[in-house]
Amino acid sequence: MTNEITNVNSAPMIAVESDPDSTLVGLWLHGRAATTVLNYRLELQRFRAFVGKPLAQVTLAELQSFADSLEAAGLQPPTRRRALASVKSLYTFGHRLGALPFDTARALKLPAVRDSLSDRILDEEQVQRLIAATKNERDAIMLTLLYATGIRVSELSGIRWAHVSEQNGKAFLSIFGKGAKTRVVVCPARLTRRLMALRNDAADDAPVFRSRKKRAISPSQVLHIVKQTAKRARVERNVVVHSFRHAHASHSLDRNCPLHVLQRGLGHSSLHSTSRYVHARPSDSPSNYLPI
Repeated sequence: MTNEITNVNSAPMIAVESDPDSTLVGLWLHGRAATTVLNYRLELQRFRAFVGKPLAQVTLAELQSFADSLEAAGLQPPTRRRALASVKSLYTFGHRLGALPFDTARALKLPAVRDSLSDRILDEEQVQRLIAATKNERDAIMLTLLYATGIRVSELSGIRWAHVSEQNGKAFLSIFGKGAKTRVVVCPARLTRRLMALRNDAADDAPVFRSRKKRAISPSQVLHIVKQTAKRARVERNVVVHSFRHAHASHSLDRNCPLHVLQRGLGHSSLHSTSRYVHARPSDSPSNYLPI
């Protein structure tokens, strides 16, 4: 709907009413990572298409019907949980902001999801096979760095030489990560020598890991490299880039890394997130500590 407004020169101007719900979504998504924004927008488009009315008018029964429709469509529990969690988060934000009169989605129950983290953790031998199966030195250093530091693929893509400093034979990487937080991770000495050899005469603003076109390697390119490497290594698991982060966390704990040190290295805002890896260590058990 449009309203005609007349300015001081009596020339007609057209003002278009904005959609309040779209404005709310924009405020809710502000400052989030690009991938997160894309995923949340897709989930909310599906939800808004289903209810077909303003967010403030949606009832709990309609929210529950939406949840049932996801199950009827054959979506798996993790996918349904992610979709519904997005809706719940938006309603909570809107209510706190005062844009929505009620947090209608608060009572919406999320589907239970089995924690499969332990099933996705590679063992040390599998990680070494993957690194050994890389096609070139750049890829070998890249996968080794992912494992050695536990950084995310988006963080890897964003590293520039200006973010790398060397001290006492070790490289210190300034990582701009999730939640717009910056942390420093340490690269082991042996890997540091190989990493610094990649630079040659690259400028400070040049990416550390470059594609053939000399641009920063993209997350999708890194995933492709990991998938192809897993085939060559004959690692019969669903290996993704994040597998190296999981392995980094689990293997560090196996070697007695303090939980708070691991939390800082991974960039977790909560110790609760890091503690998931304590419970995902199938090789450890209370029975190992009993005198039997």
